[in-house]
Amino acid sequence: MTGLEPFGARLRRAMDERGPLCVGIDPHASLLAQWGLNDDVAGLERFSRTVVEAMAERVAVLKPQSAFFERFGARGVAVLEKAVEEARAAGALVVMDAKRGDIGSTMAAYAEAFLHQGSPLFSDALTVSPYLGYGSLKPAVDLARESGAGLFVLALTSNPEGGEVQHAVRPDGRSVGATMLAHLAAENAGQEPLGSFGAVVGATLGDLSSYDLDMGGPLLAPGIGAQGATPADLPRVFGKAVRNVVPNVSRGVLRHGPDVVALRDAAERFAEEIRAAVAAG
Repeated sequence: MTGLEPFGARLRRAMDERGPLCVGIDPHASLLAQWGLNDDVAGLERFSRTVVEAMAERVAVLKPQSAFFERFGARGVAVLEKAVEEARAAGALVVMDAKRGDIGSTMAAYAEAFLHQGSPLFSDALTVSPYLGYGSLKPAVDLARESGAGLFVLALTSNPEGGEVQHAVRPDGRSVGATMLAHLAAENAGQEPLGSFGAVVGATLGDLSSYDLDMGGPLLAPGIGAQGATPADLPRVFGKAVRNVVPNVSRGVLRHGPDVVALRDAAERFAEEIRAAVAAG
């Protein structure tokens, strides 16, 4: 396998050149209906192609949510494969939002599905769940390093239920979420200009000053737009790590479809607001 330039370096360059914005590709049934599309494979394909056409040459990151494709079975996964291929060919980095987490050979198989360069679903990075123990992610960590890909590990998520696990305090006095950030800091040690092992940290969480978010890697931040957070919130939430934040916007952009120009304009507005907020922070 010929390794790519490390994901962190490619992400830093894309964010600097295109702006720090990740747009989700989330074809859930209500959004397909809003676009005037049927909730079937044809509607899924039309939606995905439109988002890729509108965004892939302009935004730093596209993030397809695998579940919305998987629900259509093999034909839906084929649409996802094509979306990943076309988005990467147009210059966007693709973060596959699949949140995989398992142990041993099963985790290795998940890693091969999304992080092996020979896979039809090869993506620049993959979201993963560490809640079978951070060490369970080792097959994904190892393959990501080998292939030049990255991971985004669920650390401090925006859903209210997450706190019962992520804020739980270990015997050493450190929370589970803080422990995940510490593991990622170790993975990223010495990597410049940005490590390839990032965390998912919700932009809606408010003051996170008790957590060390400056762990040398990117911070994928859902919650901008429909979930209530704004670009202006980013410096307050992320502090000195704000320059490494990759804010994710899905419905806030996608609701402007299916018009390609309207989608591009919405993404550009968010990107400019985020640039201004990061500069001010």
